[in-house]
Amino acid sequence: MRKNNFLFLFVSIIIATLIVSGFYLYKQFTYNLVYTADYNPIAFVVNAKNYEEKYVYEYNPDIQQKLDVLDYDIDIELNPQEKKIKAKTIITIKLNDENLTTIPLNFYNNLIIDSIKVNKKDVKYKREDKLIYLLLENKIDTAIVEIKYRGTPKNLGFGSFVFTEKEKYPLVYTMNEPVFALTWLPCVDRPNDKALMQIKITNDSALTSLSNGKLISVIKRGNKKTFTWKTFYPISTYLIAIYSGKYISKEVKTNSITNDEINLSYYLFPSDYEKGLTDFADHPDYINTFEKLFAPYPFTKEKYSVAEFLWQDGAMEHQTITGIGSNFITGKKFFSDMLIHELAHHWWGDAVSPKSWKDIWLNEGFATYSEALYWERKAGYDALKSTLQSKFSSFDTGTLYNPAGELFTRLIYDKSAWVLHMLRKEIGDSKFFESLKLYFNTYKYSNASTKDFQLVCEKISGKKLDYFFDQWIYKGEGIINLAYDWNYDSANKKLVINFEQQQKGFEIYKFPIDIAIDFGNGKRIFKNVYIDKKSQRINIDINETPQKIELDPNKCLLAKYESRNDE
Repeated sequence: MRKNNFLFLFVSIIIATLIVSGFYLYKQFTYNLVYTADYNPIAFVVNAKNYEEKYVYEYNPDIQQKLDVLDYDIDIELNPQEKKIKAKTIITIKLNDENLTTIPLNFYNNLIIDSIKVNKKDVKYKREDKLIYLLLENKIDTAIVEIKYRGTPKNLGFGSFVFTEKEKYPLVYTMNEPVFALTWLPCVDRPNDKALMQIKITNDSALTSLSNGKLISVIKRGNKKTFTWKTFYPISTYLIAIYSGKYISKEVKTNSITNDEINLSYYLFPSDYEKGLTDFADHPDYINTFEKLFAPYPFTKEKYSVAEFLWQDGAMEHQTITGIGSNFITGKKFFSDMLIHELAHHWWGDAVSPKSWKDIWLNEGFATYSEALYWERKAGYDALKSTLQSKFSSFDTGTLYNPAGELFTRLIYDKSAWVLHMLRKEIGDSKFFESLKLYFNTYKYSNASTKDFQLVCEKISGKKLDYFFDQWIYKGEGIINLAYDWNYDSANKKLVINFEQQQKGFEIYKFPIDIAIDFGNGKRIFKNVYIDKKSQRINIDINETPQKIELDPNKCLLAKYESRNDE
């Protein structure tokens, strides 16, 4: 996902910088839109822990844990001229506690409610800022909730509900992530309560209305047209999307490695159609590569689509209908990594979704590392190294799990990708990819936590990984700062290397590291050692005097190195 209008005036200036630097505007969300003094226009800042605590405890009361939404049936009519909606949503909910007397749903209080029924009977309700409590008179195990409502949805976050226009035609789109489906949809707005969904979208007959899942019907009545979309796989509310505007579409037939047909389609504004077809042309190859790496595309009964919209800070992996900002459609494939990233989310984020927003690094780290994995498959390991090096930073503040200060920044995207790369080194290539496949197959169409992922990796590798997850995910901040010096003990024929970890915070990291030893005349050997102390001396048996050594020649560690021999 991405940010909002702050960048709009600057995009043309910074595009070249973005391309060269390898920074991609994935998900930039500013809670309360507060920018820091050192605001980075390609990142966004949110107080993540305050967000998690405030949202979970105020807007997701514990009682919601006893609800299991099975299905959303949404019927929404758009009125772009007045910037209003009129809707009816039917929610089928299983109650996992027979003693429940209320059903709390997330729903913004500015929309007018015309009626609420539970199991076809009117019910009393109580409204708060972002919650509506349905008051039950009898014990029930399943509630079919029907809510009719209307008004102008609030536009929060990245653009939770936007009325705008493109080329003199109305354009409507939504961006729910992370917690803003409630601005237009009564729901249980938790990532871990997935449900099936059907949505009917009615708008002007000249416009095309898009959403998740499979297109079931298009019905024209007078000057209105209704598009009905239906999912056959469960979806989290943050991934539900509406796009309604003047689109030209292109359908491309491609096959999964299972030989199932994948309905691949692109929806573009008329002025960008040819450029978009060029930019999107490699999607069959992207899909094929990820199927071989991970698993067959997980939504073959539905589709994979990319739709252009006017959120100008990147793209968003709405399930089966990725949205990409029009500024990133160039006709020159400048932003291929963005498309690769959003497609990868359909394995990591959409099929396997986070149990909570504390686990968001699983979404963004996996998708970001998938960029590097794609280029590794296309151009070799050097391409992977180059991709990761473009994402290298000191990552000075915050943990990946439940980050204290920032959410959806380079920390969550880029450090997470590096951590997965280091995990690959820690457990080995074959076990790493075997772990990914088991993790996916275990949790697809459901939710997983950081601990769930760790347990899968431990099962496949046969190694306890508490220390790895503690130092890189749960507790450690920043990166390794490793000072070293070396000499050759000719009497005992040993290379002696003294290491000292100098980083602050998490003082002792444990990690394997490769060492390249050069003897001149093109002769080079490699040794692997294990560092597990703050200060450590390593002796390596070799029979001749080295000319120089290089730590981590294949760039597998998130670390900075200081040679004291150079002083």
